[in-house]
Amino acid sequence: MSIRLRLTLWYVGVLTAILIVFSAVVYTFLSFSLLDEVDRTLRDRATQVGAGIVAQNDPLTVLRTGLIDLPELDVFSTPALYIQVIRGDGSVARRSQNLGNQRLPLDTDLLAVNLNGQPAIKTIVLESGVRLRMVSVPISVGERVVGAVQVGQPLTNVDAVLQRVLVLLMGGTIVTVIVAGGVGFLMSWLALRPIDRITQTAGRIAHAQDLSRRLPVPKTDDEVGRLVSTFNAMLERLDRLFQAQQRLGADVSHELRTPLTTIRGNVDLLRRGAADDPVERAVALDAIEGEVDRMSRLVADLLLLAQAEAGIKLEKQPVELDTLILQVYRQAQLMSATRFPTGERVAIHLGHEDQAIIEGDPDRLKQLLLNLIDNALKYTPPGGHVTISLYHDQDWVRVSVEDTGVGIPPDVLPHIFDRFYRAQREGRKGVGLGLSIARWIAEAHGGNLTVESQVGKGTTFTLWLPTATE
Repeated sequence: MSIRLRLTLWYVGVLTAILIVFSAVVYTFLSFSLLDEVDRTLRDRATQVGAGIVAQNDPLTVLRTGLIDLPELDVFSTPALYIQVIRGDGSVARRSQNLGNQRLPLDTDLLAVNLNGQPAIKTIVLESGVRLRMVSVPISVGERVVGAVQVGQPLTNVDAVLQRVLVLLMGGTIVTVIVAGGVGFLMSWLALRPIDRITQTAGRIAHAQDLSRRLPVPKTDDEVGRLVSTFNAMLERLDRLFQAQQRLGADVSHELRTPLTTIRGNVDLLRRGAADDPVERAVALDAIEGEVDRMSRLVADLLLLAQAEAGIKLEKQPVELDTLILQVYRQAQLMSATRFPTGERVAIHLGHEDQAIIEGDPDRLKQLLLNLIDNALKYTPPGGHVTISLYHDQDWVRVSVEDTGVGIPPDVLPHIFDRFYRAQREGRKGVGLGLSIARWIAEAHGGNLTVESQVGKGTTFTLWLPTATE
């Protein structure tokens, strides 16, 4: 069952229930009001007749003779009102002319209540099926009940009004439900039509495998508009990830091609007799070992990114960050000496130093800082310098790696932390994983990694880490 049909059925169902309850309340209230109006009229007329009888008769005469002087009942009656006076035994003493030879039905329950001195009212169904509303008020002389005044009115008009109202309510409910069902279906169709277009466009995108296409954004800022915007943002992210994966495949293939070619060439040299020459054999083995180390680092970086995607948890412990910075400083000097074996090299300096203890993984933090230093050495020409500083600012620790290198262009700066992103710089190779890994390590420690750079003046990476709680 489609959402459109379900929405229509729910709408019609709820509306039907509301109309039924409303109709029942209206019908009940109208029935009560009409019946109450009839009851008031009957009680007033019965009271008038009873008061006239009491006013025309002397109690002592009535008690002595047993006779009652009755007023003319037609004065109180109307074509719709029937009046009769009955004795205590139920026999009719007088009745209005509109009754003719008929009499109001004798109800023993009403008579029993009247003989106890209480008025009573009741709806009696006649043999003809007509409902008759009848009020019976006792006639008391002194403390003795000598009879009762009975006033009745057929409920034909009331029943006719109620019948017409019932038909009107039922017919109105049915017509309203039918119209509301059609309008609800049309409204749901109009409301869900943008979603149908989204589904069709998404299907075409999936069929064409073209993630560069986007859904048309509606002008209205409603739920559908926000859904389209979210879907477009998801497509854009998927497009970036897909392109990044393609770049990763190309970059990894490129990075692996060179070491594999080098290894294969040196193996061929060894097979052709270089293995017999100790010098040539040592050179070939060193070249093979260097390329194997390079591939190992690449595979390790890819594995770390995969673990980060899987939600790897770092094993944290108290880390004296100033001691860790000193270890990184010493290793950075070796890295500079290795990168610049001859001539002028990039100097490594220790800048501002504070003492700080954080909760973290020392190996990962060292990897982060060495990645930043390796990046600084890569883009800093000989004669420049790289400065490592540590600042302790209340609840935060700042570690900065500042270089005097070529800097990062403004258009490249927003993308340097993207995975697999590589700026096109002559003579610099890599797959664009180092800074992505560095930022992930920073965020895994509850911190952040920021960068400031000016082309031709240098770059400063700042690692922000929360201090350890006591």
